[in-house]
Amino acid sequence: MRAIALMFALAAVPGAEGQQGGPRGDNVVLIYLDNVGWGDLACYGNPTIRTPNMDRLATEGTRLTDFYIPTSSCSPSRGALLTGRYPDRNGLAHQLSVEENWSGIGLPHSERILPELLRERGYATGAFGKWNLGFAEGSRPTDRGFDEYIGCISGNCDYYTHVYNGRLDMRAGTEPRKLTGYTTDIFADAAAEFVRRNASRPFFLYVPFNAAHCPNPKNKAPGQPFRWQAPAEFFELYGFDPGTDVPQHGYHAVMTALDAGVGKVLDALEATGVVGKTLVILASDNGGRVGPRRPSLEVASNAPFRGGRTSVYEGGVRTPCILRWPGRLRSGSVVREPLTNMDLFVLALNAGGAEPPRDRVIDGRDPLPALRDGARSPHSNIYFSYRGARGLRQGRWKAVLPQPGGQVELYDLSVDPGERRDLAGAKPDIAARLAGELRQWQASLPSHN
Repeated sequence: MRAIALMFALAAVPGAEGQQGGPRGDNVVLIYLDNVGWGDLACYGNPTIRTPNMDRLATEGTRLTDFYIPTSSCSPSRGALLTGRYPDRNGLAHQLSVEENWSGIGLPHSERILPELLRERGYATGAFGKWNLGFAEGSRPTDRGFDEYIGCISGNCDYYTHVYNGRLDMRAGTEPRKLTGYTTDIFADAAAEFVRRNASRPFFLYVPFNAAHCPNPKNKAPGQPFRWQAPAEFFELYGFDPGTDVPQHGYHAVMTALDAGVGKVLDALEATGVVGKTLVILASDNGGRVGPRRPSLEVASNAPFRGGRTSVYEGGVRTPCILRWPGRLRSGSVVREPLTNMDLFVLALNAGGAEPPRDRVIDGRDPLPALRDGARSPHSNIYFSYRGARGLRQGRWKAVLPQPGGQVELYDLSVDPGERRDLAGAKPDIAARLAGELRQWQASLPSHN
């Protein structure tokens, strides 16, 4: 117990205890998965991967089928989530480099993010997991509204040594911290402990797991096997050898270990009696990488969609999202209206009785009418961008510009969700109109991108 107390003392902002604000709202737990594809969860149709805790969350809450990330890489996805603004608007539209992760500004300091807005309402705030938004002074989690932080500051660090590109990537607060254990367990245990310590006051808990990001060969010591990593029990659940080099076996184990981590957080909410006053959000930051395997361990599934991480096709930008909010959302419901991760920013503020900042454009919209009342999507258009590729969804139609100056592609998602048949030639008027709206949106954005 003393070790746990010391860890949280190192992770906390001095003087953060006891900050008070407005009237009590509901708790918010925001669980962000890393590179988990639409087809990776059992409740989204995966026939072999076991995700009983996430499936239970879907049974008890609302599962979204048309949930979008406006970009398809880790850093800008997180920036959009926490600001409610398109990456091209908030100033973080690229994936951070190694040095930017360690000492860069990343998300501009002028941006206001969820924890600081909720802390102003008297919320306890904690983040446990992958940061990936810059770690210069002023950029760190405890500089940006979190009372506590334990996690890897970059991204795909080694699951056991916590090394990223040759350096220890784990931090408690702002300080390097050598911890023992599997990253999913470390983050889930810290999150559960945060719930137990703050059950008597409103809290915002952000749990951005680094699973199921593919391991990186650069994070391995000489002689360390390059394979998926998970505790042996999760391989054995499937009858797999824990030392297997079969990528699919390792990925199954990692996903089920991730699901168990989610279960620890859900169990803590249950044990402390706060389920009825807690909004739980679970989503993935982008699709898994598919196509040419670099490295060969990348075996995530975005089925039935085309493409994956770093693309603006559906497999890169449409991801799982499950919400549970007792008394506000119906159990076992499915919502098919297009919504975005920026809407989660507005929903979380709604739960806390807070309003989005009024001194800037907020691209997120209140999704509650669509989630609860069967209303249409609050978005007429949803835009996508990454590395020069652009996309636009408008109702049933999806326009894609795979590269600057290229020809627009047009897909009817109502009958072709896999984007297999380009209709630009058959319906040139629709293709031209959507391409024009995409250009107009791009021209309206700030010049910093």
